[in-house]
Amino acid sequence: MARAIVYTEIGTPDVLHLVDIPDPVAAPGEVVVRIEAAGVNPLDAKLRRGARPSPPIVEPRRVGFDGAGVVAALGDGVTGFAVGDRVAINNVLGTYSTALSVPVSRLVRLSDGVTMAEGASLGIPIGTAYQCLRSLGVGQGDTLLVHAGSGAVGQAAVQFAALWGATVIATGSPARFEQLRALGAIPVAYGEGLVERVREAAPDGITVALDCIGTDEAIQASLQLVADRDRIATIVRGPDAADFGIRAFSGGSPVPLTEQELAWRDEAVPLAVNLIEAGDLQVELGPELPLAEASRAHELIEQHAARGKIVLVP
Repeated sequence: MARAIVYTEIGTPDVLHLVDIPDPVAAPGEVVVRIEAAGVNPLDAKLRRGARPSPPIVEPRRVGFDGAGVVAALGDGVTGFAVGDRVAINNVLGTYSTALSVPVSRLVRLSDGVTMAEGASLGIPIGTAYQCLRSLGVGQGDTLLVHAGSGAVGQAAVQFAALWGATVIATGSPARFEQLRALGAIPVAYGEGLVERVREAAPDGITVALDCIGTDEAIQASLQLVADRDRIATIVRGPDAADFGIRAFSGGSPVPLTEQELAWRDEAVPLAVNLIEAGDLQVELGPELPLAEASRAHELIEQHAARGKIVLVP
């Protein structure tokens, strides 16, 4: 039998349990992927603890949306993939498992230069960063302020913006400044005096801002520094973004992503695979934990106690 992490009630990380499940079977247009790595995202923990709305739990609920592994079986009508192919899974519920049935539309082939851990770290962070920057029209001549630049989404946003010719200012703790510089950003410490420090780092002004942390400080600083509120966005403060006159992409926003925004999120993953292979994009990997320690992974992500992407390994 396969194994998977599930929960049957909203609560602390202790509600996560590893259980036996029937071996998945590939329906037409699907493949079975033997999972070798599952990315742990803040969204996983927010859903588990009820910080993001979800339907009532009527059966054990699976966890995780990003993963990577090897194709183990093909459903009827599947072309373009073969048993043994290395693949990344993008936005399919249940990646905290040993095996999963996945529609081929949700698969991206992994080149040999991309590890399973890297492949499992792409979907939500890379897709979110890429879509946000495309929606905000970031490009040559812009000066972008990224709040929480050392997080997974922040690091991706820094790198995409730098590749596209923008100047990037990124907030973080001084302990993370070296990493931010390596990615192409000018680091600035958050905390009292943030606006003045950003102005000193970007004397010609900030043209666009992306909030990846959701603090009042980040929102207020963005409002003071960016003249056009349509070029300020948050991925955390969705419920009250409209009160500030700024944009929200997911993050609890009542406004769903458009078809174009969803397409950009999907477009980002194969692009990222190619960029990693070429040495033009980095994924900072953090702790690798056994699948059975999913609750520990959620504790680490909620306590902001790990640097880099947390990955579960079956």
